[in-house]
Amino acid sequence: MRAVVVFESIWGNTEQLAREVAAGIGGERTEVVDAASAPVALDSDIDLLVVGGPTHAFSMSTAATREAARQQGAEHIPTRGIREWMEALASPGRAVPVATFDTRVVSPRLPGSAAKKAMKRLVALGFRPVAEPETFGVHGYSGPVADGELERARRWGTELVGILPSG
Repeated sequence: MRAVVVFESIWGNTEQLAREVAAGIGGERTEVVDAASAPVALDSDIDLLVVGGPTHAFSMSTAATREAARQQGAEHIPTRGIREWMEALASPGRAVPVATFDTRVVSPRLPGSAAKKAMKRLVALGFRPVAEPETFGVHGYSGPVADGELERARRWGTELVGILPSG
C-alpha cells in the first residue's frame, strides 16, 4: 500500500500529529510531506491520501491568519498551506481514498474545522472519503499537543488502513 500524508504546520503540532498518523499507517511506502512542497498531482499508485492542518478562524489557514500567527511569535510560516495546495491539486482521475484531520485548541473550544473544509474540497476534486474528519487537541495556539493525542493519532492511522478495501 502507498499512502501520502500532506500537512501544514506552523507551531510544529500538526506536523507531529501527521508523523504519528503516518506511523500508524505504517509501511515503507508511507510518505509525509508538508503542503508547501507537496506535488500538485498525485502519483497514480496512491492508495490513501491524508491531509491535515490547523484550524484558523474556523477554517483552513490563509495568508492573513498565518501572518497573525507570525505576529504571535510563530517562526515557521509555510509559504503554502493546505488551502492553497488543494486549490492547485489536480483531480486524481479515480476515487482515491482520503481522510482529513485538523488541530484545534482544547480550551476555549471554538467552532469550525479545517478538516471538514478540506474534506469538502477534496471530495469536490473526486477523492473518496474513508473516515469522518478528525480533530486533535492542542493546548493554546502554540501547543503543545494535548495529552494522549499523539497516541490517538497513531491509532487513527492504523484504523484508516483497516477501513481500506484490501487488494
